[in-house]
Amino acid sequence: MSTELPPVAPEVLAGAVENLTARLRKKLDAAIAGCADGATRGPDGSVTLRFGEDAVVTLTPGPGGAVTTAEQATCTCLLAPRCLHRAAALGAAPLADADALAGAPAPDPEDTAAAPDADAAGAGERPEAGPAPAGPAQSPEHDRAEPGPQDVPALTPAQRTAATALWHAAAEALAAGVVAGGAVVQAELLRAAHTARLAGLPRAEAAALRVVRGLRAAREQRTAHRLGDLTGAFRELLHAAGVLASGTADPALTAAARRTYTPGGSLQVHGLCREPVLSATGYGGVVTHVLAPDGSRYTVSDVRPGGLARARGAGRAPVALGGATLDHGGLSRGGLRIVGATVSPEGRLGAGRGVRATPLPGAPWTGEPAARLFARPAAEAVAELLADPEGSESALIGLDVAVAGVAGEHLLVRELRPDAPLLRLLPAHPHPELPHTENLRRIASHPGLRLRVLGRPDLDRAATLRPLAVGPAPGETYTLRLPEEWAGRADLGYDRLQGENFPPPGTPAPEAAPAAAGPDPLADSPLWRVRRLLESGVAGGRRAVAESARGTAPRTAYGPLRRAGLGAAADLATALATEADRRPRDVFGRLADPSPDGYAWAWLAAATHLAAAERCLVAASWSPSPEAAALAAPV
Repeated sequence: MSTELPPVAPEVLAGAVENLTARLRKKLDAAIAGCADGATRGPDGSVTLRFGEDAVVTLTPGPGGAVTTAEQATCTCLLAPRCLHRAAALGAAPLADADALAGAPAPDPEDTAAAPDADAAGAGERPEAGPAPAGPAQSPEHDRAEPGPQDVPALTPAQRTAATALWHAAAEALAAGVVAGGAVVQAELLRAAHTARLAGLPRAEAAALRVVRGLRAAREQRTAHRLGDLTGAFRELLHAAGVLASGTADPALTAAARRTYTPGGSLQVHGLCREPVLSATGYGGVVTHVLAPDGSRYTVSDVRPGGLARARGAGRAPVALGGATLDHGGLSRGGLRIVGATVSPEGRLGAGRGVRATPLPGAPWTGEPAARLFARPAAEAVAELLADPEGSESALIGLDVAVAGVAGEHLLVRELRPDAPLLRLLPAHPHPELPHTENLRRIASHPGLRLRVLGRPDLDRAATLRPLAVGPAPGETYTLRLPEEWAGRADLGYDRLQGENFPPPGTPAPEAAPAAAGPDPLADSPLWRVRRLLESGVAGGRRAVAESARGTAPRTAYGPLRRAGLGAAADLATALATEADRRPRDVFGRLADPSPDGYAWAWLAAATHLAAAERCLVAASWSPSPEAAALAAPV
């Protein structure tokens, strides 16, 4: 078993690659492959990698566990530090998160239990990552307010320069694709990302790091890699860099990646559920969701380096919040009265020295304030989330459902409303060591079972919910039977449902609705043709997209889009393919316009339109329909 390499700060890796000669850069990807297999760890925590007889690279992480300076990576060869061995060792190591970097500021100076930043800890990487904490409820007027011209912040010259450099690096990486997006291309992105960080654009930096991690996962053919996720990461990066380079930006793009905690006064919160957090970047822990009497949602997080072992054990870890004597399991079924609370804008509760907390009895899901979560139709709640994408990643919805059957990897359920469509349940986290999948499999074995579900809508799929907790459906006999100490709900990421938690054998089950999943409006839409074009560009680069522009392929491929009334999507896809194949040359055969900017803008336009169209289809999949009403009649 190979020794795990310490994480490396992006700027250290970018500097090492920049110091290589052009000849050595061509050999870098081959040198990185497999170089970590023979790594050994010393008693002082340093890691050594041997390259032949005369070259030994030593990585010595700092107090935070990461290599944050060039001096912490040394090589014994004569060319060091401008050698291929040192750059290869750094390139084989994982990228450090913001919290691992020396001198990284904490969001709450007095908070000893605050979770790392969502972007840094991998929260934007699904399904490996944990969720970003939910924020306090705000009025619709606040959520939808459009800033006037005087409210749009103007960027400084340094920020515009950094954003422009990041745009060019991202465009080059997109034109190269996974097939040519090796260590050199990644290093250019990392250098531009570090410049953006120094200029005060941490959101843009985080987007660039997501792309680099996605390129690495794709080139290493990791099982968790999804081409769709990397395509989305490129779209977010190009959008952020392009808007910032224009000189004005939405405040969200220039806000600090880790926001300051502010006084929240006195709070009274009741637990909803807890969920394990497992990040692709090595973080693990738990997030407990709590609810205030006015409906505001908060979270108590305990996420630190440690991976799966910590994610599994943190569910019973003490809550480090103002001397509270509860663990996270107790908080998820109990409550707290907090004096001197500190709250982040996302609703994360801090644990400063001035915070005092005392336990409160828990509130059942059938009573206030939790009952309000289950009173709204799911379609109405999801429509509100789709209208506010900024806060949709962490939002939870509740609904009462009847189990209808299984279709592939999906558990099919139908909301207990007369006009509700068929919904699909997927594990909130598919890791086999976490009980999400096993619990859903047990629920699926009881068709007609009524239960109450609390979960997070998957807005990238049609009518799909990722449940975090379940409980008995009020007023139903064929439902779950949970122990009294579970307070009427089971956390699917920690509690394991057994046979005794289901209706006894012989109990008559209600008549179940048909289990046929029916058409998927997202998968069956001809928009998949645009998606395939965009993803082929990410995988194979500009050359792969250009191939689709030759001959009669565009007219054949995009005819179904026009016949379906999706003319704008067809036009944007055609323009992208045409731009990819546009390589004008001068009389000497040299490229007259070698910049990939035009191609990147065309790709971004098509990707942005596709994302908006797919969100409309997702919203429609949750909406009531006459067909759903007819199928729901037996329920």
